[in-house]
This record gives sequence, structure tokens and C-alpha cells, in this order.
Amino acid sequence: MPLRSPFSCVLWDVDGTVVDASEGILRRLAVALEHFGHPAPTHAELVHWIGPPMFESFQTNVGMTPEQSTEAVAFYRTLGKADGYTTGARLYPGIAELIADLAAAGVPQGTASSKPEIQVRALMDHFELAPFFTAITGATSDERTLATKADIIAESLRRLRAAGVDTSRPVLIGDRHHDVDGGAVHDVPVIFVRWGFSWPHESEGATAVVDSVDELRALLLVADAG
Repeated sequence: MPLRSPFSCVLWDVDGTVVDASEGILRRLAVALEHFGHPAPTHAELVHWIGPPMFESFQTNVGMTPEQSTEAVAFYRTLGKADGYTTGARLYPGIAELIADLAAAGVPQGTASSKPEIQVRALMDHFELAPFFTAITGATSDERTLATKADIIAESLRRLRAAGVDTSRPVLIGDRHHDVDGGAVHDVPVIFVRWGFSWPHESEGATAVVDSVDELRALLLVADAG
């Protein structure tokens, strides 16, 4: 039976939702923080770092000034470029198949990630997912010009509309409260996934919460009775 979606387009957060890049993030953070005189984070502490823009996280988590944070972000990004944006990254099981099936059902998709767009594109290319996306949107490299989740969602929707996509019934798939808060700014419902890096309370305000890709699939694709 043919499948359809109750949504006119699907936006995807990337870190913690589509891709687990924690191995590389932890390694680069350890080097960057020690370089600037701060202790390296533990894996458990990654929940404080994955999701928000790094420019914000360096200030919130270790008390850097905006100027120090700008310097730290630049250093961290230099490490990432040398390390390779896809090193150690892996897809969450079943996500690639769901993205491909949404595309096969004719559902337009875009990313709405707080990662720098150059990294998002590298990851989508690496995992051969880029052809399934009408728009690949991420933060600007400085993580300041285009950085908030609300602004990134707006830009992703703008690009989708420019490509002729119906954005009247969008949905965002994410794993942090930033996704929920950013979606609320634009009246975009959020399906919160629990396999990423988040605290339990962060799902508050989400339209739905899922624990598995199968549960997510059931919300995004339904049988078309004709």
C-alpha cells in the first residue's frame, strides 16, 4: 500500500538525531579545553555540549567571555577540519532507511542543524544522504551570524519554499530543548527523539516523544488508503 505523510515537509536536526558524532566531538573538546586551561569533559558531560552552538556552550559551560569563546570556537573548528568532519561519526540505526523511505514517498526533507553547514553537508555526503534532502541548512561557520535554532529553522523553511516545497505543515525531528523552543517560535511541531544527548525534561513542549526509529516512522509515514 502506498505511504504518505501527515506533514508537508520534514526538518531534521543532525547531532543526536541523525548522526552520533560524540566520539570526535569529545576528542576535539578535550584538546580545545585543555589548550585554553580547562579540564577535559567526560562522556557523561557531553549532554551539555551537543546541541547548542559551540559559541554559546563555551560561555555557558566553562565561563568564557564572548571574545574568548570566539577564539575557542575557531580553535575547535581548526581541529575539526584537520581531523575530518566525519571521523568517528556514525548514523543511528534505521535513520538512513527512514530518510530514504520518506524521499521515496515524495516527502520533501531538509536539515535544520546548529552544526556549521559545511560540516552538515560533509556528513550528509559521507553517509550518502544528501540526495534525499531538498535543503541542507546549518549554522554559519562563526556560529553567530546564523546560529539560533529558530533562525536556522526559518532559513531551512525559506530554502524549501524557494525550491517549491509546501511548508504549510512542517515538522522538526530533534533531541534537545533548543529544537522544541526553536520550533515553537515558528509554530513548527517537534517530534522529540530520546536516543540523543538530552535530559528527560527537555522534551517538554514537544508534540510527540519517541524512543525508537520504528515509533518515529509510524508518525511520519502512514498508509495511503487512496
